[in-house]
Amino acid sequence: MRPDGDPDPDDYGLPHVDVVVPDDARELDRDVLAYRREERRRRRRRRVRRVVRPVTRFGVAIPIIAGALLVALISGALMTAFGPRPAPRPKGVALAPSPSAAPGEIGGLLPAGSVDVVNRGKNARELRDLRPAVFGIVPPGAQCPGVIAALAGSAHEYGVRFLLVADPRPAGGRQPVPLKDVKACAGTAHDGTPEILEDTNALLAGAYVPAPETAGGGLTAVFVQPDGVVKNVVPGATPGPDLVQKVKSLRYG
Repeated sequence: MRPDGDPDPDDYGLPHVDVVVPDDARELDRDVLAYRREERRRRRRRRVRRVVRPVTRFGVAIPIIAGALLVALISGALMTAFGPRPAPRPKGVALAPSPSAAPGEIGGLLPAGSVDVVNRGKNARELRDLRPAVFGIVPPGAQCPGVIAALAGSAHEYGVRFLLVADPRPAGGRQPVPLKDVKACAGTAHDGTPEILEDTNALLAGAYVPAPETAGGGLTAVFVQPDGVVKNVVPGATPGPDLVQKVKSLRYG
């Protein structure tokens, strides 16, 4: 600064800056408080970034996936806790000691003999041990009757077995429905999966289905109570309330 008050020329070409130094440091209190507030904000932002960095490292995909999984877990738990449950199958019911009819007739026991359950390999079972149950006997030439899905749904609802079996007797020049086609018919059921039987001796068809004269007839449904007694036989079964009631009645004998 020259004696006349004019500033000396700046030899470095820098812009002129007026710096005012206050006489009392208390005049800087507001600036200090503002500085400290800004520092606190910076520290909070740094802490938040440290917490969320593992989640946001790969963008927004991870939080979305985690949220979807959480919703799925909660929904599954709620459905398990409060969803409908099929009625348990009756267990330990003995065969009727003195039914009103002979074996193989309505009111009598199922025929004596064994069949193969073939859902997962072959498993020989006594026919009378498969109860309570609805047996669907598929005639030669049948093309997956729509009643299969209806019976499967009702049997699943009331805790009754539903078993599909082909009539092994040829008819009208047509051979019996092959096992693979019976399995394909079982796959048309969306609510409850039928079990597949192989009845090479025609225990069921021989007792409850007349000898087929022509191919392509309807499915015969045989309704068996927990005590092994055949309660109803419905040839050419079709979906409807009457069929549902017949399945439901097996649940109580």
